[in-house]
Amino acid sequence: MRHSFIIFTFLLASAAPITGQESSAVQADYLSAVARFFSLPSSEVSILSEWEISTDEIPVVLFVARRSGVSPEALVALRQAGRNWSELVARYGVGSSALHVPVPEDADVGALERVYDGYRSTPVARWGNVRLSHDEVVDIVNVRLISQSLGLPAARVIGETGAGLSHVDLYARLRG
Repeated sequence: MRHSFIIFTFLLASAAPITGQESSAVQADYLSAVARFFSLPSSEVSILSEWEISTDEIPVVLFVARRSGVSPEALVALRQAGRNWSELVARYGVGSSALHVPVPEDADVGALERVYDGYRSTPVARWGNVRLSHDEVVDIVNVRLISQSLGLPAARVIGETGAGLSHVDLYARLRG
């Protein structure tokens, strides 16, 4: 009986899907896409992955650094000190207009519905007044990266954001 239980447990574990960035190959593929997107050597992006920051936030570090002129190291230190992306984009002048990813008016924007309602109800000149949460900043930057890296419409990527997958896993799933 015990032998059957061990075999069943092994089979169950081997059939379970890999989630939450557990696969180093999936993470390496995503980090390679990040490096290409930002025209950086893979080694520089790999260094960021060794710091205490989630892989989903690495594109945000690089996006905000590039837009603000603040070093990635300083941004990571601020995140590690407890600052969130909502605070950091506001502090360094990376407004909602810089983060905006265009999608058709009738697109399903899923988890980003609040943000896109804000964009749609605000004149473009005042998009800087649209406030984004920490998670919304992470989602929008990753939508841009995944959409452009895979050549997919942003609306398709946005529609799948927030479906319980990390952006690393979403990239892998959409890449096919």
